[in-house]
Amino acid sequence: MAPTVLEQLGGLSGLVYSTLPVIVFVPANSFFGLAVALWSALGVAAAVLVWRLVQRSPIQPAISGFFGVGICAFIAYRTGDAKGYFLFGIYTSLVYGGAFVLSVLARWPLVGVIWGYLNGKGTAWRHNRSAVRFYDVATIAWAAVFAARYVVQSQLYDSDQTGWLAVARIGMGWPLTGVALLVTLWAVRRADHTLEAASSADRTDGTLPSDQADRSS
Repeated sequence: MAPTVLEQLGGLSGLVYSTLPVIVFVPANSFFGLAVALWSALGVAAAVLVWRLVQRSPIQPAISGFFGVGICAFIAYRTGDAKGYFLFGIYTSLVYGGAFVLSVLARWPLVGVIWGYLNGKGTAWRHNRSAVRFYDVATIAWAAVFAARYVVQSQLYDSDQTGWLAVARIGMGWPLTGVALLVTLWAVRRADHTLEAASSADRTDGTLPSDQADRSS
């Protein structure tokens, strides 16, 4: 699962590239003002997109990143304050964290749903309590990441700490994502092992899939 997720995020280079607009935005705002900072961030995001096109790398992460920077820049422009650049990410973390928590409470942990879709096995895992628990752990890990981002960055936003907001955005970005991915990889492997063991037990007990049962009769 890890390579697939990393590829969707643009690989390790994509995770690094995603921090460049923020790294450029804060010093540009300090030395040249908000307008220059906004255009600089947009320019860096556009340059990353062009660079990935030249390299013939997957461009979906770069496209998403460019539009994300555009939304952040628009909010900062409308608010007239550099800290507004981070507002979209703060509330996005709140929404994502809430969605992951609700999915666990509803017994449809999002990690299980996503993994079932990716491997083509659908929702059969929901009939195995152990598998559900492993997916719960992975989903809660992602919820914790989003919750931590929201709590820390919203506090920095309220206290007008734009520079520290940038530090928090980077420090709580791909490093925490990497931790959540490791937990997810562990949980997915354990869940798959549990499901395979249950399937083997069914075969040992003589349980046949419905199509084989029909043919045998």
